[in-house]
Formats: sequence, C-alpha cells, structure tokens
Amino acid sequence: MAAAGQGVTLALLGGFRALVADGAWIRMYVLWETHDLPATETLIRLVTTIDPRPVYFWLNGARILAYDFPVWRIQAAGGFDVVGASEQEAFFRQQGEVALRHLGAAMAFHPASADLWIERANIQLNRLKDLDGAAESYRRAWEQPRAPYYAARMHAELLRRAGRKPEALEWLVKLHPTLPPGDEGAGAEIVLGRIRDLERELKVSPEQAYRAPR
Repeated sequence: MAAAGQGVTLALLGGFRALVADGAWIRMYVLWETHDLPATETLIRLVTTIDPRPVYFWLNGARILAYDFPVWRIQAAGGFDVVGASEQEAFFRQQGEVALRHLGAAMAFHPASADLWIERANIQLNRLKDLDGAAESYRRAWEQPRAPYYAARMHAELLRRAGRKPEALEWLVKLHPTLPPGDEGAGAEIVLGRIRDLERELKVSPEQAYRAPR
C-alpha cells in the first residue's frame, strides 16, 4: 500500500517532479551543512525517488554517503583522536557499502552510465580497499558509451596493483591499437609505456614483446 501511495503521489506531481526534486535537493544541502545525518540521508533517498533521471543526484548522494557520513559518525563518537583506527575503518566500510547499494539502485535507471560505474570503482577502491572489485567496475565503465579513456587505464593499473600483471599486460596490449594517436586524452603513449614496464617486470622476451602499430 505504501508503494502504491507513493506511485500515486509521483503521478500527481507530473511535470513538476524536477522542480520538487530540485527544491528537496537544496533543502538536503542545508541539512548537510549542519551534519544532520538522518535527515540528509532521508532527503537523498527522497530526491532520487521523486526524480531518478538526473545522474547528478545519484552521484553526489553516493559521495555524501561514502565520504561525509563516516566522518560525521566518527565525530559524533568522539572524533578521530578518540575513535580507534579499526573502528574508523569499520565506519568507512559500512558507509561504502551503503553507497554501493545506492549506486546499484541508480544503475536500474541508468544502466549505460559510465559515471556510475566509475563512482562505484572509486568507492570500492577508497572505502572498501577492494582492488579486484574496483578493477572490474572500471572495466564495466569502459564498456559504456562515451566512457573516458582513463577508465580503461585504471582497470589495468588496478589489475597490476592486485598482482594480476599478466592480465594487466594482456588488457593493455589489446587496448593500445584501439587508441587514436592524435588524441591526447586517449593516452596512447602512456599505455605503451605501461606495456613496456610490465614486459620488463614479467621478463617478456624481445621476440614476444608487443609490436606497436606505426
């Protein structure tokens, strides 16, 4: 019944949904400035329920959940000088997982958003310390339309950090020929340099080394 009532309310808003969502988002920021965690979280949920179309709401909501909330929780528990390192890490991990669930809901509305996959990767890396998960999310980001080139490079870099160097090399070797050499953002020279570094680390023979297209 609650879900049905919510659907009716949103239907009645009609073309005013964007306006109401914008107003709720502004109100959320007022509460954010006072570190009112429960009210801020409630309004993040409300905004994305009223109007799930702007990726902006989802991205910034995830950042607040993952990066601001654990700091507020630590401050409420006495501050960084009082709360132990393991407990701090628990707050970071808990809020990172909350943010990932939030992004999972976002992907139901925006399944082809590279930005959401990149945000997921960043949270997995910075909050959960999950190199493998972050590498996979960067790979998924790269598969989306209009994905930034750095997502492909980050996938390989995290494979390397995770000790999966042969996979990283294989990925970069496949990636390099697809990069436009005249596009600085594509980073073809950077990718080639990383290929050479990995070949040295893996002791790839000159005969088996990657031959870059001319």
